[in-house]
Amino acid sequence: MANFFLLNNLDVIKLIVNFVESKTNNTYNNPLTPGTMSNERKSTLRNVMSLAWQFVKRNGLSLSEALTIAWRNIKLRTAMSSRIVRFYFRKVDGTIREAYGTLAEKLIPATGGTSTRRTNDTVQTYFDTEKQEWRCFKKANLYALN
Repeated sequence: MANFFLLNNLDVIKLIVNFVESKTNNTYNNPLTPGTMSNERKSTLRNVMSLAWQFVKRNGLSLSEALTIAWRNIKLRTAMSSRIVRFYFRKVDGTIREAYGTLAEKLIPATGGTSTRRTNDTVQTYFDTEKQEWRCFKKANLYALN
């Protein structure tokens, strides 16, 4: 029992993921694959946990705050892939900005050329439908979405 308190943060995250996976397994509906979770669900949980851990390490957030913001980011990215979404984020100067953005291919005008820039994991890019140009914000600063 004393060893439980000696775990580091990464071990705690692994325990949480294992617990969530064990609670979300649905063995009654699919008797052919008992105790397994869909690959899509596993991938989503993996993305949420890695994003939350990034927020803990880089921004000093608690794990609870980081998980909340990580889920918001995943939900936003999923919603923006199919439609225009209204969301709010905190700008670098501290003000809250309302934005309407999308990642849906059918709603974005064609762009010319390819970029040789590296992608930044800490920011979310989106097409701003009001300004008709590409914008980004820090994922840790996502405030709310509708």
